[in-house]
Amino acid sequence: MNKVYFCSDFHFCHNRDFLYKPRGFDSVHEMNEQIIKNFNEVMDWTDDLYILGDCFLNNNEEGMSYMRRLPGKKHVIWGNHDTVARQELMWLENFDCLGYANILKYNGYHFYLSHYPTLTSNYDDDKPLKRKTINLCGHSHTKDKFLDFNKGLIYHVELDAHNCYPVLLDDIIKDIKEKLHEKEN
Repeated sequence: MNKVYFCSDFHFCHNRDFLYKPRGFDSVHEMNEQIIKNFNEVMDWTDDLYILGDCFLNNNEEGMSYMRRLPGKKHVIWGNHDTVARQELMWLENFDCLGYANILKYNGYHFYLSHYPTLTSNYDDDKPLKRKTINLCGHSHTKDKFLDFNKGLIYHVELDAHNCYPVLLDDIIKDIKEKLHEKEN
């Protein structure tokens, strides 16, 4: 059975040291190659990969080559740096472009997918988790996947928070359940 993974903020070809150095790399090329290696290490080509924005910057030929090397069926939400990607990715085989936001239902859970952290309207403490909407997002380049959790059910999937690996949706659900349990105690 195929698995469902999430990530955001590849920033392939974005040659700024404020992006690759905090991730532990000496160059943008080193970062690009390690990301591809990490994703191919854990994912199969039959899996689903939701990319919540900021795929690559400017250099669309090189950026597109990295995107093609990612495993799985890709579902892309646009980020603020995806101006070139918007024009190119929508024509690729195995890519599904979802616009600026989308809803995903998975095993009874509801997810609002966006590049930016977004407050969901039905965050009520008395409801069970399956009756709430969880925002999966990126953009902030935080190492803390729960950076905005005090504001609502917001979980960060950017590479910075997951050591440049994709995060399995089942693990996201487990993380959120554990965080809610901590909050109750």
